[in-house]
Amino acid sequence: MRPETVAAAIGFIAPEAVIDGWEATAKTSAPMEVANWHLHELCKWGIEQIGGFPRIARLLELAGRVVDAVEHAGLPLFAAWRAMPVPDQAPGARAAVALHLLHEHRLGVHLVAVRASGLSPLQAIIAGPEGETGAVAFGWQPPYPPAGPFVRRLLWADSVGDALAGQAYLALDIGERIEFVGLLESLSQRLAR
Repeated sequence: MRPETVAAAIGFIAPEAVIDGWEATAKTSAPMEVANWHLHELCKWGIEQIGGFPRIARLLELAGRVVDAVEHAGLPLFAAWRAMPVPDQAPGARAAVALHLLHEHRLGVHLVAVRASGLSPLQAIIAGPEGETGAVAFGWQPPYPPAGPFVRRLLWADSVGDALAGQAYLALDIGERIEFVGLLESLSQRLAR
C-alpha cells in the first residue's frame, strides 16, 4: 500500500505527516506487523483494564451487534480493522477491539460527512473546538485559514456524521441502546479512576 493511500484513508492527519511516518516505519517493519502489534497491545490493555468489568458479557453482546451492523462502504480503516482476527479471545481483549472498532466507525463516518459538507479535513479541524492547536497536533503546518467561514458547515457535518453512525445502532432496540450507553458510561467512570 502506498503512503498516499494511507493518508487518504486516515484523512485528518496531515498527508505529509502520514507519509513521513509511513516511510520511516516501513524501513524497519512491515505494515501488517505494525497492525498486528497494535492489535496485540490493544488486547493486552483490554484484558488489564476492561477484563474485570462486571457486565462485560453484556457490553460485548451489544457492541458486537452494533459492529456487525456497520455498513463499511467508504470506511476503509474500519473495514480493515474489522477484518483482522482478534488474537486473544479473553472478554477484555474482545471488548477493547469492539470499542476500537466503534471508534474507527465514528471517525470514518465523520470524515465522510466532513467531505460531503465541502470542508477539507484541515478546515474541519480549524472550525472545531481545538482550532489551530488541533491542526498542529494533527501535523498540519501554518498558515491556517480563519475558522469563521467553516463553522456552520462543520455543524452540518457533525449532524450528518451522527446520523450515519447512528444507523448501526438501530441493530439495538431503544432499551438496549439506553442500556449500552449506561454500560459505556459505567466503563468510562471505571477507567477514569
